[in-house]
Amino acid sequence: MGKKTNVAIAIAAAAGAAWASTKALSKPLSRTAKEALEYEQPIILAHRGGSALAPECSPAAFENAAKLGVHGFEIDLRLTKDEEIIVFHDEYMSRVTNFSGRVADYTLDELKKADLGYHFVDLNGEYSYRDCGEHIMTLGELLDKYPQMLINMDIKDAPPTYEGSLMPSKLWRLLEEKEAFQRVVVTSFYDDQIDRFNLYAQNTVALGAGEKEVRKAYTAFTSQFKHLYHPKADVFQIPVKSNMFPLDSANFIKFLTSLNIPVHYWTIDDPNVMRKLIKNGAKGIITDRPDLAIEALKLD
Repeated sequence: MGKKTNVAIAIAAAAGAAWASTKALSKPLSRTAKEALEYEQPIILAHRGGSALAPECSPAAFENAAKLGVHGFEIDLRLTKDEEIIVFHDEYMSRVTNFSGRVADYTLDELKKADLGYHFVDLNGEYSYRDCGEHIMTLGELLDKYPQMLINMDIKDAPPTYEGSLMPSKLWRLLEEKEAFQRVVVTSFYDDQIDRFNLYAQNTVALGAGEKEVRKAYTAFTSQFKHLYHPKADVFQIPVKSNMFPLDSANFIKFLTSLNIPVHYWTIDDPNVMRKLIKNGAKGIITDRPDLAIEALKLD
C-alpha cells in the first residue's frame, strides 16, 4: 500500500470520525408549534390579495379573496414618510398607481389619494378598476377588517434604510396593540429584519425564512450533515426553484416537515403545479389566482 493511499485512508477516517462526533453531539431541534400554523388541510394564501383578479393590495382584492374562501393573505409592508405601516410591495409608486416617486416620500394621507386600480388590467384586458376608489390600506386596517384571516407579512424596507431601521419595532408594537400574535407570520427576504423583529417577539410570533435561512436549510439537506441544521424559522415560503436548485422535491419538504416546519410555495397559478406540490407534502399555496386554487385544492 503506497504512501498516498495511506494518507487518503487517514483523511477519510478522520472525516468519518468528525461526522460521527457531530452526530453524537448535535441533535436536530424541531420548531415549537405556533398557533397561526396549526391547520389540518393545506391552505391557500391570496398573493397581495389575489393580484390577477383585482388590483394588488387593494380593498377589492382582499374582499374578493375572502369571499372566495381563502385561508389568508400574503402581503408586503412599507413605511410611509410619517412612519405608518402600509400594505404595499414596491419601493416606488409608479407600477401600480397614478403616483410617481418613493413610498417613503409620501405621508399616509397623501398615499390614500393614489389610485391602486390605475394600471390594473383584468382577465378580459379591461381597466375595470381605474377611478373606482381603490386605495392603499394600512396594516392596522387590514388586521381590523379580517380578524379571521392568517396574514403573512413580508417586511420590504431594507435594514440599512431609515424606514427599515424602524420597521421591526413599529411592527411589533402594532401587532401587540391589535393582539394579533396568533394570526400572523412575519418574514422578509432580509434575514436581519426577521432577527431584529424577533428581538421584540421572542419567538411568540410565527416567523418565515429569509434567503440565508433557505440556503442554509438546503445546504444541510443536500449534505451528510442534516443533523447540524437548527432552524430559525417556523415556516418556509419559497419558490419551486432558486437559481438552478429545485426546492419542490418531496424529500426536501419531508426534511423540513420533520422539523415541524410547513412549506408554502409562491407564486403558483397553475392548478396542476398546485396539486403536484400538495402531493409532495406542501402545506400552503400562495397564488395570484385564488379562484383556481380553491377549485384545484377543493377547499371549503
